[in-house]
Amino acid sequence: NFLLVPLVVAAMFTFLPADQAVRIGVLLVLLCPCVDYVIVFSGLAGGSSRRLLAATPLLLLTQILLLPVFLVLFLGSDLSDIVDVGPFVTAFIVLIVIPLALAWATQFWSARTQSGRSASAAATALMVPLMAATLLVVVASQVPKLEGQVADVAAVVPFYVAFLVVMAFAGLLVARLCRLDPPAGRAVVFSGATRNSLVVLPLALALPDHLAVAAVVVVTQTLVEVVGMVIYVRLVPRLLPAATDTSPAPA
Repeated sequence: NFLLVPLVVAAMFTFLPADQAVRIGVLLVLLCPCVDYVIVFSGLAGGSSRRLLAATPLLLLTQILLLPVFLVLFLGSDLSDIVDVGPFVTAFIVLIVIPLALAWATQFWSARTQSGRSASAAATALMVPLMAATLLVVVASQVPKLEGQVADVAAVVPFYVAFLVVMAFAGLLVARLCRLDPPAGRAVVFSGATRNSLVVLPLALALPDHLAVAAVVVVTQTLVEVVGMVIYVRLVPRLLPAATDTSPAPA
């Protein structure tokens, strides 16, 4: 996630649309590994969800620390002239740190009381509808700001598709080089391919108005990725077959 993925992004960066907002959106979303629904999709493909879950805090902390470094490497030292740090920090605290703290508090509560378990179950059941609603609201709010940039947003779709294709084989290579068992190997493939769009989205929304299209670029990646994950669930078990495959058979 923090070695191969930046190299893949660097290889495609030169060919991205020249619009600065589009490039920032692509960097924000592709440089940060997923820490949420990757666990579900990996489990559906017979991947080791438990190992992914255990790695989640490390993945989240590392991307928080490295994202500013990556942005400077890709965009140059004049990043501060492009992006105002203040709104970024505010968005990070209000829309990432506080919800994360509330999530941990909910887990603590659910582990100790029946009412907490009920609240946690309700939150879990609402997760997918809320995610879909979030994507729809963000897209609806940002579309009026596109102002002729629809072509630039559409132009990043092939890059997102290419990323999914490349990372499938990159993950397979890592799994084989490290001699991972099939469940661990499948988890590695999914972790390398899925991105943390819903976590970095608040950062994209905190950008100034002239960079507003970055949020749409981030959401576009999510839409492409969800389709890609449906394909991954069927494909990855074939790339990394187990002696006794317990992954669900294709419908």
